[in-house]
Amino acid sequence: MTTLKRVLCEQRLRHIPAQFSWIDQRLVFEGHLGRLDAHAAALYLFLLTVADAQGLSYWGDARVARLLGVTPVALARAREDLVRAGLIVYERPLYQVLALDATGLSAAAVHTAVLSAGTPAASSTSPAPAPTPAWASDPAPAAIDRDAVRARLAQLRARLSGGADGAHGHGKR
Repeated sequence: MTTLKRVLCEQRLRHIPAQFSWIDQRLVFEGHLGRLDAHAAALYLFLLTVADAQGLSYWGDARVARLLGVTPVALARAREDLVRAGLIVYERPLYQVLALDATGLSAAAVHTAVLSAGTPAASSTSPAPAPTPAWASDPAPAAIDRDAVRARLAQLRARLSGGADGAHGHGKR
Protein backbone atom coordinates (compact mmCIF):
# COMPACT_ATOMS: atom_id res chain seq x y z
CA MET A 1 0.00 0.00 0.00
CA THR A 2 1.38 3.38 -1.02
CA THR A 3 0.96 6.40 1.22
CA LEU A 4 -0.63 9.35 -0.52
CA LYS A 5 1.24 12.55 0.37
CA ARG A 6 -1.02 15.46 1.21
CA VAL A 7 -0.81 18.63 3.26
CA LEU A 8 -2.17 17.89 6.72
CA CYS A 9 -2.40 21.44 8.07
CA GLU A 10 -2.89 24.12 5.42
CA GLN A 11 -2.81 26.95 8.01
CA ARG A 12 0.75 26.03 9.07
CA LEU A 13 2.20 25.26 5.64
CA ARG A 14 5.91 26.09 5.57
CA HIS A 15 7.16 28.89 3.33
CA ILE A 16 10.77 29.69 2.55
CA PRO A 17 11.71 32.82 4.56
CA ALA A 18 14.33 35.35 3.46
CA GLN A 19 16.87 33.98 5.97
CA PHE A 20 16.36 30.41 4.74
CA SER A 21 18.94 27.70 5.41
CA TRP A 22 18.77 24.03 4.50
CA ILE A 23 19.81 20.64 5.73
CA ASP A 24 21.10 18.32 3.03
CA GLN A 25 19.26 14.98 3.22
CA ARG A 26 22.53 13.21 2.48
CA LEU A 27 23.46 14.03 6.08
CA VAL A 28 21.11 11.21 7.06
CA PHE A 29 21.10 9.01 3.96
CA GLU A 30 24.89 8.81 3.65
CA GLY A 31 25.35 8.13 7.38
CA HIS A 32 27.07 11.40 8.39
CA LEU A 33 24.59 12.07 11.22
CA GLY A 34 24.92 8.54 12.55
CA ARG A 35 28.65 9.10 13.12
CA LEU A 36 28.14 12.14 15.36
CA ASP A 37 27.45 12.24 19.08
CA ALA A 38 24.62 14.40 20.41
CA HIS A 39 26.82 17.47 21.03
CA ALA A 40 28.40 17.39 17.57
CA ALA A 41 24.97 16.87 15.95
CA ALA A 42 23.53 19.82 17.91
CA LEU A 43 26.48 22.05 16.96
CA TYR A 44 26.15 21.02 13.31
CA LEU A 45 22.41 21.80 13.30
CA PHE A 46 23.15 25.16 14.92
CA LEU A 47 25.83 25.98 12.32
CA LEU A 48 23.55 24.96 9.46
CA THR A 49 20.85 27.21 10.88
CA VAL A 50 22.96 30.35 11.33
CA ALA A 51 25.26 30.04 8.31
CA ASP A 52 25.03 32.41 5.36
CA ALA A 53 24.76 31.19 1.75
CA GLN A 54 28.46 30.28 1.74
CA GLY A 55 28.17 28.28 4.96
CA LEU A 56 29.95 30.96 7.01
CA SER A 57 29.16 32.18 10.51
CA TYR A 58 31.11 33.74 13.35
CA TRP A 59 29.37 33.20 16.65
CA GLY A 60 31.44 33.40 19.83
CA ASP A 61 32.17 30.25 21.81
CA ALA A 62 30.54 31.46 25.02
CA ARG A 63 27.26 32.24 23.28
CA VAL A 64 27.20 29.01 21.27
CA ALA A 65 27.95 26.95 24.40
CA ARG A 66 25.19 28.77 26.30
CA LEU A 67 22.63 28.25 23.51
CA LEU A 68 23.49 24.57 23.17
CA GLY A 69 23.62 24.06 26.94
CA VAL A 70 27.14 22.58 26.84
CA THR A 71 30.43 23.36 28.54
CA PRO A 72 33.20 25.11 26.60
CA VAL A 73 35.16 21.83 26.68
CA ALA A 74 32.21 19.91 25.19
CA LEU A 75 31.81 22.61 22.52
CA ALA A 76 35.49 22.35 21.57
CA ARG A 77 35.25 18.55 21.41
CA ALA A 78 32.10 18.72 19.25
CA ARG A 79 33.77 21.23 16.93
CA GLU A 80 36.86 19.04 16.55
CA ASP A 81 34.62 16.02 15.84
CA LEU A 82 32.93 17.98 13.02
CA VAL A 83 36.31 19.10 11.64
CA ARG A 84 37.63 15.51 11.72
CA ALA A 85 34.44 14.30 10.00
CA GLY A 86 35.05 16.81 7.21
CA LEU A 87 31.73 18.59 7.84
CA ILE A 88 33.14 21.99 8.88
CA VAL A 89 36.29 24.04 8.82
CA TYR A 90 37.02 26.29 11.77
CA GLU A 91 39.43 29.16 12.03
CA ARG A 92 38.56 31.27 15.03
CA PRO A 93 36.17 33.02 14.93
CA LEU A 94 34.95 31.70 11.55
CA TYR A 95 33.05 28.51 10.98
CA GLN A 96 32.36 27.20 7.49
CA VAL A 97 29.88 24.40 6.94
CA LEU A 98 31.25 22.35 4.06
CA ALA A 99 29.29 20.87 1.18
CA LEU A 100 28.57 17.16 1.45
CA ASP A 101 29.89 16.63 -2.07
CA ALA A 102 31.12 13.15 -2.78
CA THR A 103 34.53 14.41 -3.80
CA GLY A 104 36.35 12.08 -1.47
CA LEU A 105 38.19 14.92 0.28
CA SER A 106 39.32 13.91 3.72
CA ALA A 107 39.38 16.42 6.56
CA ALA A 108 43.15 16.73 6.11
CA ALA A 109 42.70 17.45 2.39
CA VAL A 110 40.07 20.10 3.19
CA HIS A 111 42.47 21.75 5.66
CA THR A 112 45.24 21.71 3.03
CA ALA A 113 42.87 23.22 0.46
CA VAL A 114 41.94 25.98 2.91
CA LEU A 115 45.60 26.78 3.57
CA SER A 116 46.52 26.72 -0.14
CA ALA A 117 43.64 29.09 -0.89
CA GLY A 118 45.55 31.82 0.92
CA THR A 119 44.26 31.46 4.46
CA PRO A 120 47.19 32.30 6.74
CA ALA A 121 48.09 29.26 8.81
CA ALA A 122 49.44 31.39 11.64
CA SER A 123 46.01 32.84 12.38
CA SER A 124 44.41 29.46 12.93
CA THR A 125 43.89 28.59 16.58
CA SER A 126 42.55 25.19 15.65
CA PRO A 127 45.15 22.47 15.11
CA ALA A 128 45.36 20.82 11.71
CA PRO A 129 42.74 18.13 11.52
CA ALA A 130 43.89 14.59 12.01
CA PRO A 131 43.62 12.22 9.06
CA THR A 132 40.14 10.87 8.55
CA PRO A 133 39.62 8.07 11.08
CA ALA A 134 38.80 4.59 9.74
CA TRP A 135 35.23 4.80 11.03
CA ALA A 136 34.53 7.87 8.87
CA SER A 137 34.71 5.80 5.68
CA ASP A 138 32.59 3.01 7.13
CA PRO A 139 29.08 3.25 5.68
CA ALA A 140 27.52 1.69 8.79
CA PRO A 141 26.60 4.39 11.33
CA ALA A 142 28.22 4.12 14.74
CA ALA A 143 25.96 3.16 17.61
CA ILE A 144 24.62 6.34 19.18
CA ASP A 145 21.71 7.17 21.39
CA ARG A 146 19.30 8.53 18.76
CA ASP A 147 16.74 9.47 21.42
CA ALA A 148 19.37 11.63 23.13
CA VAL A 149 20.18 13.29 19.78
CA ARG A 150 16.49 13.96 19.11
CA ALA A 151 15.98 15.37 22.60
CA ARG A 152 19.07 17.60 22.29
CA LEU A 153 17.98 18.87 18.87
CA ALA A 154 14.50 19.63 20.26
CA GLN A 155 16.08 21.60 23.11
CA LEU A 156 18.24 23.50 20.63
CA ARG A 157 15.23 24.25 18.43
CA ALA A 158 13.32 25.56 21.45
CA ARG A 159 16.22 27.77 22.56
CA LEU A 160 16.77 29.18 19.10
CA SER A 161 13.10 29.93 18.50
CA GLY A 162 12.42 31.37 21.94
CA GLY A 163 15.67 32.92 23.07
CA ALA A 164 17.22 34.47 19.99
CA ASP A 165 18.33 38.04 20.59
CA GLY A 166 18.75 39.76 17.26
CA ALA A 167 18.05 38.48 13.80
CA HIS A 168 21.16 36.39 13.34
CA GLY A 169 23.50 37.19 16.22
CA HIS A 170 26.54 37.16 13.94
CA GLY A 171 29.57 38.42 15.71
CA LYS A 172 27.98 38.75 19.14
CA ARG A 173 29.98 37.15 21.91
